Amino acid sequence: MTTAETSLRYGQAAGRWVLFATVLGSGVTFLDATVVNIALPKIGSDLEASTAGLQWTINGYTLSLAALILLGGSLGDRFGRRRIFVLGVAWFAIASLLCGLAPDIWTLVAARVLQGVGGALLTPGSLAILEASFHPDDRAKAIGAWSGLGGIAGALGPFLGGWLVEVASWRLVFLINVPLAAIVVLVALRHVPETRNPEAARQLDFTGAAMGALGLAGLSYGFTAWPALGAGSPTVLAALGVGVAGIAAFVLTERRSRHPMLPLGVFASRAFTAANLVTFAVYAALGGVFFLVVLNLQVVGGYSPVAAGSAMLPVTALMLVLSARAGALGQRTGPRLPMTAGPVVCAVALVLLSRISASPSYLTEVLPAVVVLGLGLSLTVAPLTATALGALDDRYAGVASGANNAIARTAGLLAVAVLPLVAGIGTGSLTDPAALAPAYRTAMLVCAGLLVAGALIAFAFVPGRPKPAPVSPVKVHCAVAGTPLHPAECREPLER
Repeated sequence: MTTAETSLRYGQAAGRWVLFATVLGSGVTFLDATVVNIALPKIGSDLEASTAGLQWTINGYTLSLAALILLGGSLGDRFGRRRIFVLGVAWFAIASLLCGLAPDIWTLVAARVLQGVGGALLTPGSLAILEASFHPDDRAKAIGAWSGLGGIAGALGPFLGGWLVEVASWRLVFLINVPLAAIVVLVALRHVPETRNPEAARQLDFTGAAMGALGLAGLSYGFTAWPALGAGSPTVLAALGVGVAGIAAFVLTERRSRHPMLPLGVFASRAFTAANLVTFAVYAALGGVFFLVVLNLQVVGGYSPVAAGSAMLPVTALMLVLSARAGALGQRTGPRLPMTAGPVVCAVALVLLSRISASPSYLTEVLPAVVVLGLGLSLTVAPLTATALGALDDRYAGVASGANNAIARTAGLLAVAVLPLVAGIGTGSLTDPAALAPAYRTAMLVCAGLLVAGALIAFAFVPGRPKPAPVSPVKVHCAVAGTPLHPAECREPLER
């Protein structure tokens, strides 16, 4: 199955070292995904950046991360999850250094794209390492701790970004990643066991990766340009057409490839498909929340960067305390209950956040909503992640992790591109309180609707009791002229 036995225990020192490396490694990517939002006004001022430049500072990172994360999972399965994880951490650190030294906005955007490549290498590896290394009885706890601590990194992003921007420079937002990455590399090389899938295809699906990247780039560019150029703009129509064609070509490539990075047979698992549909809805909503709430608190609410970033800290505390427990709850009762209730609680929080007024009181207007959001996320994230990873055979941990992460990042990417359009945020209005306030309220309600949709999907399709032993969707019998093929080379499952 792998090159290391799945025998690590959650409460033992060896297990804690592995958890530390994977949490800190993936945590720097979660941190970077949110920390930049708070620094955007200062980046724009220092680099004289346009609105489009600032948008692509966010989207450049998310685009390459979402487009290549499946390939990162395949590389880990083929060449070793620890090896690709360490490579991704080192790559991310070098790209972070380039971001911190960028002389202009488009150099920064290019470095952010490189950061996303590093994130795509390390993120699926972190989850796959946990799934393949921990004893089955402890996986849900380990993944719950990973989810909670990783969520803390994301929630700390706005606070840390605000503090660094106020007391020093936005460049430290990126440079701080370098020493953290060095620690991860040292710990991983010393303490993390190597695991891989010995049955992984020898060829890599570069065509599929290219088609996926083209599709996401076209869609994100088209939706981002729509408010400024209009729906009938040839540029917008061409970009959206390229995006749709790219996504269609990606699906066709994966269906026909002898070595797909995303074997479409994995979606024969009802639990896996449902978990990823819920992931898309939930993370699209969260993409809008982390993009707009901190910005709204500054522009409309008049909060300082540090105060706006600190507003989300209760989410951090609640996820730290409750996520591992939520993972264990999902393992005992089945994932349907927490995956249905959690998004509903989050939706209530977004309705409360939508009511934030100008110069809001933190104790009476902001804090209650943030606490409810923290409770909902604590209940949702760990069971959701554990269900997505646990629905497939251990040999396909990299595929499961890569697919789930790709869907989450794609949801966030499209949310940042589409929500301003849906909510009526036009070009140049992100820093205008009169224009941002009504659009922000609309965006929060749209995100609440997405969360309710995720809850309904979970209620209808996610298992309501602990799942039986997983069945590999690609463990099939197939042959050409009587010659057995490698499972990854089967175009279609002939027997299940």
